[in-house]
Amino acid sequence: MLDIRFICDNPELVKENIRKKFKDAKLPLVDELISLYTEKCAANSRANELRANRNKVSKQIGALMGQGKREEAEEMKKLVSQQAAELAALEEKEAELGQKVLSIQMKIPNIVDESVPVGKDDSENVEVEQFGEKTVPAFEIPYHTDIMQLFDGIDKESAGRVAGEGFYYLMGDIARMHSAVTAYARDFMIDKGFTYCIPPFMMRSNVVTGVMSFEEMDAMMYKIEGEDLYLIGTSEHSMIGKFIDTATNEDKLPLTLTSYSPCFRKEKGAHGIEERGIYRIHQFEKQEMIVICKPEDSMEWFHKMWSYSVELFRSLDIPVRTLECCTGDLADLKVKSYDVEAWSPKQQKYFEVCSCSNLSDAQARRLGIRVKGADGKRYFAHTLNNTVVAPPRMLIALLENNLEFDGEYYSVRIPEALRPYMGGKEVIRAINKYESPKK
Repeated sequence: MLDIRFICDNPELVKENIRKKFKDAKLPLVDELISLYTEKCAANSRANELRANRNKVSKQIGALMGQGKREEAEEMKKLVSQQAAELAALEEKEAELGQKVLSIQMKIPNIVDESVPVGKDDSENVEVEQFGEKTVPAFEIPYHTDIMQLFDGIDKESAGRVAGEGFYYLMGDIARMHSAVTAYARDFMIDKGFTYCIPPFMMRSNVVTGVMSFEEMDAMMYKIEGEDLYLIGTSEHSMIGKFIDTATNEDKLPLTLTSYSPCFRKEKGAHGIEERGIYRIHQFEKQEMIVICKPEDSMEWFHKMWSYSVELFRSLDIPVRTLECCTGDLADLKVKSYDVEAWSPKQQKYFEVCSCSNLSDAQARRLGIRVKGADGKRYFAHTLNNTVVAPPRMLIALLENNLEFDGEYYSVRIPEALRPYMGGKEVIRAINKYESPKK
């Protein structure tokens, strides 16, 4: 959320930023916001004038009463009464205008970093760098759910009867591998100096609207009926919410935390092949990282955070690349974002597994997350977040990139870094033979 004074002082810059994001429908909001804020300021100025006059007249009434000038005092009381009615109307108007201003203010996009490429949507995102050699095995790679079924590792049919589409049971070695990945990711981030945390899995509406745009909220969040609570779509939201209405001493920054949680998402929309299997589901688990820091340090932390994801995936022998999200693919609160994508030998393309974002002071301004400077002054912190791993997708990448075939049975080589979390196993072998689907 942008500072209202910044918007009023820089309306053309704010409008140009909206155009860069290809959200021209929001352009009228800038002038509407400035008009409402000007009206609110005028109401506030008149209200302050009346309050000051009320205090002045009250003293005069006391003096007149002390002098025995009762009639004059009564006349002044009538004036105070009239002004009190005007003041009450102005205070009501101030509150109403304040809500309208805030509502529009929260819809205007954050100013994107000047380094972000201009583009309409994710098709115009820009590749930054590739890491690791893309594998192209000589044998057929089954679809990821078919791989799991070779190990009796997934049951979508039963989950469908229990919860509907978008859910699954993980079983046996595949379930163990899932848990091993989250445990490894947790320790990986602890070794980077992050504090481990398990957050609440629900949050109140004021936190929801503080951490995300209304568009994201509608597309993602599940509301708890009859409660002011939402299921979290990602733990970064409740982690950032941890610091709502707080002021942290500057010398305590940065705050670096890594969190584990289940995540719940509506996942609206269709995405072709990625709708099959477990690419897009309503419930999954995730390890996250967040940073709260001084504004001048946020870009340095941004680059550290996405590099941690690359390092983790490469430690599990998974080739990855980084993509810079263009202006049209940035959510309204973000100033810069990189996606880390893993290589899929099956599909012969990369797919998103992590998203690293710098939100500057947008979330901090909405949630009141401040820093106490050494000089005693307070200012808004910068917030950042990044996926460490989301095991459904990490699991797909791990299985496909470590798959082996002896001519009869498939097996999965366990990367060395993961073996301590798999009871020392170096490989897991399929229980069932694979039958290639007839074309």
